[in-house]
Amino acid sequence: MLDLRKSAALLVLSTGLLGAVAANAQTLKVAMGSDVKIVDPIWSSAYIQRDFGYMVWDVLFALDDKFDVRPQMVETWDISPDKLTWTFTLRDNKWSNGQPVTAEDCIASLKRWGARDSMGQRMLALVDGFEAVDARTLRMKLTEPYGLVLESLAKVSSNAPFMMPRKTAETPPTVQIKVEDVIGSGPFVFKADEWKPGEKVVFTKNTVSKPRAEPPSGLAGGKVAKVDRVEWIWIPDAQTQVNALMADEIDLVQAPPHDLLPILARDKNIKLFDSNPVGSQYQFRFNTVIKPFDDPRIRHAAMVAFGQEDFLKAAIGDPKYYKVCKAPFVCGTPLGSDEGMKDVLNQDAGKARQLLKEAGYDGMPIVLLQATDIAAMTNLGTVAKAQLEAAGFKVDLQLMDWQTLVARRAKKDPADKGGWNALFTFSGGSDITNPVMANLFNASCEKATYGWPCDPLIEKLRDLFAKETDPAKQKQIAVDLQKHWAQAPTFVNLGQLYQPVAMRTTIDGMLAAPATVFWNITKR
Repeated sequence: MLDLRKSAALLVLSTGLLGAVAANAQTLKVAMGSDVKIVDPIWSSAYIQRDFGYMVWDVLFALDDKFDVRPQMVETWDISPDKLTWTFTLRDNKWSNGQPVTAEDCIASLKRWGARDSMGQRMLALVDGFEAVDARTLRMKLTEPYGLVLESLAKVSSNAPFMMPRKTAETPPTVQIKVEDVIGSGPFVFKADEWKPGEKVVFTKNTVSKPRAEPPSGLAGGKVAKVDRVEWIWIPDAQTQVNALMADEIDLVQAPPHDLLPILARDKNIKLFDSNPVGSQYQFRFNTVIKPFDDPRIRHAAMVAFGQEDFLKAAIGDPKYYKVCKAPFVCGTPLGSDEGMKDVLNQDAGKARQLLKEAGYDGMPIVLLQATDIAAMTNLGTVAKAQLEAAGFKVDLQLMDWQTLVARRAKKDPADKGGWNALFTFSGGSDITNPVMANLFNASCEKATYGWPCDPLIEKLRDLFAKETDPAKQKQIAVDLQKHWAQAPTFVNLGQLYQPVAMRTTIDGMLAAPATVFWNITKR
């Protein structure tokens, strides 16, 4: 009898262990490129908040893998013959708390998004009003025809127009939403009770919301969660992330360091996947509300002082993963052009020094913020400091983690009182293919994103571009804007980079899309 009892106990134990293994197989563990300390993808334009947004919320329209606009939360839509009235009928769906998604929810969400986003501001400036026709139908009336309505509603990021319950969406756009109000109709549910900033973020499968029936494509189609649980494990050190991946302690690294990619490529249990073939663009962002970058001549001098190649070599190294490109609207796209850029980005320290003298730069230090926990950005500050100081600038390079930087960049205080003069960021190529979409071109003063540039000519040209329907005329408007912008830049484009994802070979189904998304992924 004793042997039988031991056998039974062993059977129970082994069954329990097998059950634990099976449960673990449905948990995807990911090292993201940044920690999550903010959960509001409208208040913040940082990409980690955008990625958080796609886990929890959905959008009215989305871009497929060919960058065509497709309906997402919308079932049908119609535009009046005079092109002034747009009517959208929603699919029958629910929020993760079981409440139905309504037209009122979406109207409130569009208003909040449009108050923060560059493209949303442009569209909502022409909106005469919204109306909830019934529970699932909303109507938008314009004061004049606008050619970028669907493109605006399908905007990928910075900021994406995520649809939220009305209570959440009525939070003032300058105030972060409450953690308990993170309720969506997307593929996953945020587990606020398990969120530990600096350690992990947990999502579980949304069993209430109904995904679309068609296959996924890019950011469109059926957003089906195929794992029960996703854990974003925060590992500050990039080398430690890679070690954890190779040791099978995590399943995926969003942004492995480029210098470690050859090592990962040789591991038979690891595969690299270029999830964003359009690439991204490095950017040096000016704070234009305080000295010295309130003076466009000094901003232009910085653009003259910079040269892209040193940045790309220091940050990426392997030319396979970067491209020197002066075109602010991305090389290889319809508006990708270097017209007006001949005299900038040549690393001409002598000319930049003369320009600074003419502008009356008094030698005040430039407080430059540098994130230390995003591998692809950690060497940018050293290069910038060297190139700017060669031109006569004084630079105070301040290091911090990305989430601290994101919080600090919202401040307009003097640089020596906790503010800032410049910082580094990057934008996905799909976010910056035209001047209306690209949020760092927004020069609408207080309505612009961090840095708050104020340039009436840029805004006039962006407005003309948005209203023009002839592609040839749009292209000329973009060229005219670019020529002016090179003399009075709102940021400096520092070249293009390509960032593959590294994952275990047990992971399948990751989608090629302009944002890192986790629906459709399976784990063997």
